[in-house]
Amino acid sequence: MGDRIRAVIVDDEALARKRLASLLHKQPDIDLVGEADGGTAAVTLIESLKPDLAFLDIQMPGLDGFGVL
Repeated sequence: MGDRIRAVIVDDEALARKRLASLLHKQPDIDLVGEADGGTAAVTLIESLKPDLAFLDIQMPGLDGFGVL
């Protein structure tokens, strides 16, 4: 079971993305493959990278995390 989990972070707050990224980098089985600062960018990112896991902020201007889903 050597498969790594490919993850993306979506949050409009840069500090929140940075904090979550620092926590994920400590996890040996997770690869952070991308970040987005909004819902529209998240859709593009997720469609292109096809991550296993997405951390989505549910309160963002414009397209929120629920809209991305």
